[in-house]
Amino acid sequence: MNNNKIFIYGIEILFALGISLGSQSLNFENLHKWVVIIARYIAYIVIIKGTHEACVLGYSVFHTRDKLDVKVIWKRCKTYAMVLAAAVACVAYHKQRVLGEDFLLLFIAHLVTKYPEMEQISCVINYGMGMAYSFYEGYLAQIIPSDGARFVGFEENINTYEAKQGVVFPVKRLFIVITKSLYCPPDLKHFNKSNRDLPYLEACKVSDQSLEDVEKDVAGVKNRTYRNSAYVIYRQGRRPVYLSVECATPLHTLYRVLQKKTIYEELAHVEPAELVNDFCSTLRSIVQKNPESRDKCELVFYDDLDPTQNLADILLDKIRELEPDFENIINRRE
Repeated sequence: MNNNKIFIYGIEILFALGISLGSQSLNFENLHKWVVIIARYIAYIVIIKGTHEACVLGYSVFHTRDKLDVKVIWKRCKTYAMVLAAAVACVAYHKQRVLGEDFLLLFIAHLVTKYPEMEQISCVINYGMGMAYSFYEGYLAQIIPSDGARFVGFEENINTYEAKQGVVFPVKRLFIVITKSLYCPPDLKHFNKSNRDLPYLEACKVSDQSLEDVEKDVAGVKNRTYRNSAYVIYRQGRRPVYLSVECATPLHTLYRVLQKKTIYEELAHVEPAELVNDFCSTLRSIVQKNPESRDKCELVFYDDLDPTQNLADILLDKIRELEPDFENIINRRE
């Protein structure tokens, strides 16, 4: 992909040189005037691009209520800032105005030519969106809804587990943990704190740690098995809380890929936070749009880099949010 960009960029440079050499109206003897004009137009273009990016960023922050990450923003715009500074310095050195009357005209022309793009339906799918689509259709769509035959559906699967094990799930949803670092351990007890006075997670004992297996014939694979684990949150002086919870496997894959940037060079410069945001927003939208999965999955954000956060507490807060009466529900099992 990068080679293609370089090749196309080279063709554009040759095209510009061809026009310059073939033009009879250009005076190459007055080179400094050329340099000033080019520097001014470089400043114009960078300012126009920066205005667009600022508007996109402002809308994103307003829409998602996320905090600005200054380091990420600087990393993205550092090169443009340096180019703008060099262009402005060049114009100022020759004692010329940076913004001439033609700037407004160029800005208006840019907006006019950009308008047709507004009417085009974007068909670009970024990596984060692609992961969400794949995760839903390749996994959640297999383990959440009933297939009307061999599999009864995720909620009924939990009911079956409750009846067999004599326990209660106060919220019959699949909790999908999104970690800030993207790290997904083999067992969620890895996130427990050493202080046992705090709530902590444990996988249910080996004999009953999973819900009923889901077996389906998928893409030529006969009897492909899907499995969801049952976990329990232990609390001091209170009944344990059962739930089905796991990490998002596509983000686990992304974590592994980003650990090998020398191999996967195409993703060497991606911003993980942006990919995660795209993945989560797209997945949430897909889940809500599909009646068969709506209210069956719940995304849970966990900052595993913050030592003050405890995953078990975060899951309990989410359960309390979804089912305020959950304490009475689990107490009624006796």
